[in-house]
Amino acid sequence: MNNLWRQTRSFPPAARLLMANQFAINLAFYMLMPYLAAHLSGGLGLAAWAVGLVLGVRNFSQQGMFLVGGTIADRFGYKAPIMAGCLLRTAGFGLLGWVDNLPALIAASAATGFAGALFNPAVRAYLAAEAGERRVDAFATFNVYYQAGMLLGPLVGLALLATDFRLVCTVAAAIFAVLTVLQGRALPARRGETAGSKPEKVLTQWGTVVTNRPFLLFATAMIGSYVLTFQVYLALPLAADDTLGSKGTWVTSGLFVVSAAVAVMGQLRLTGWAKLRWSPAQAMVRGLAVMGLAFLPLALTPPDATSAVLFALVGAVALLAAGSTVVYPFEMDTVVTLSGNHLVATHYGLYNTVSGLGITLGNLATGALWDFAERHDALWLTWCALTVTGLACAVSVKALARSGRLAAPREQTAALA
Repeated sequence: MNNLWRQTRSFPPAARLLMANQFAINLAFYMLMPYLAAHLSGGLGLAAWAVGLVLGVRNFSQQGMFLVGGTIADRFGYKAPIMAGCLLRTAGFGLLGWVDNLPALIAASAATGFAGALFNPAVRAYLAAEAGERRVDAFATFNVYYQAGMLLGPLVGLALLATDFRLVCTVAAAIFAVLTVLQGRALPARRGETAGSKPEKVLTQWGTVVTNRPFLLFATAMIGSYVLTFQVYLALPLAADDTLGSKGTWVTSGLFVVSAAVAVMGQLRLTGWAKLRWSPAQAMVRGLAVMGLAFLPLALTPPDATSAVLFALVGAVALLAAGSTVVYPFEMDTVVTLSGNHLVATHYGLYNTVSGLGITLGNLATGALWDFAERHDALWLTWCALTVTGLACAVSVKALARSGRLAAPREQTAALA
C-alpha cells in the first residue's frame, strides 16, 4: 500500500485525480451491474428476451460508440467528454432503479453504455498526455485503482442490496454526480494535438486512424487477449457449475476476488520487474503466453476430480490475471506509440471497438465449442483452444515487433528507408 501511495504521488495532480476517478467509476459500476439482470427478471418480472435486450443495448452503445467518444475527445479536449460521461451515467443509473417499463429501461441502459464510450478513451488519452515518458508506470498504477474498484464494487452493492435495489442505483448515481462536480472543479482542461480552433474533419480523423496499418495489426493481434480475459465471465464459471453444482456460484465469486486481488497486489511489482528485464514487446509476448498457458492445467484435469478442478480454476484465474497485469501497461503505451501521439483518444476508441467486437465473436465461438465439447465429453478441447489463442497472440505480437511495426511511426519509416 505504501508503494502504491508513493507511486501515485509521483504523478501530476491531474493524473492522480484520473486514477481516483477510475476507482470510483468502477466502484459505482460494479456495485450495480452484477445485480441488474436479477432485478430485471425477478424484481420487475421481465421476460428473458427483454433482460437480454436491456443488457445488450448497454454493451452495444458502449462498444459500438467508443470511436465516437474518442473522436469527440480529440476534437474538443479530454475534460468535456469525461464530465459528460459521468453526468450521463448519473442519469442512466438513477433511471435504472426507478423506472419499470421496457422503453425507459432501454433508454437508461443506452445512456450508461454511451457514457462509458465518452469517458473511457478520453481518460486514457488524458493520462497518457499527463504521464509523458512515464506512461507505462502511469497505466500500471491506473490499473491498480481500476481493479480495486472492480473488487470492492460487488461487495458494496451486495450490502446495499440487502435494503433495496433502488438504494444501490441511487448510491451509484450519486457517486457519478459527485465525480461530475469534482472533475468540473478540479480537473484541468487538457487538449490533444488536434483539438483546437480548426480541428480536422471527422472523416479525416477516422481515415487517419483506419489507415494506420501497424496500429490495426496490433489491435487485431491483441483481440485474443480480451477473449481470454473474458473467460472469467464465461468458460470458468461454466466449469465451476459443471463440477461443483450449487457451490459453483460461490466459487465463481471467489474467482473474481482472486483475479482482482492479483492485479491490485501484483501490478506495480510485476510491471517494475518486467521493465528491468524485458523490452515492452517482450513483456507483452511473455504475458500473453502466460495468459494462454493458464488454461492448460484445466485441459489436463479430469472434470470429475472436484478438488483438482477447483485448484486448476484458481490457478487459471491467478495466472490469467498475472499475465494480463504484465501486458496491460505496455499495451496501453504501445497504442500511444503507434498513434505517433496524434489522435490518441480516437486510436483508443477504435482499439476498444475492435476488442469489443472480438470479445463478442470470441464468446460465440467459445460457447459453441463448449457445447460441442460437453456433448462429446471432451471439455479439454475448449481449454486447449483457449491456450492456442493465447500463444497465437504472443506469436503475432512477436512477429510485429520483429518486423519493426511496434515502433513509433518515424522509426518505422526510418527502418524501411
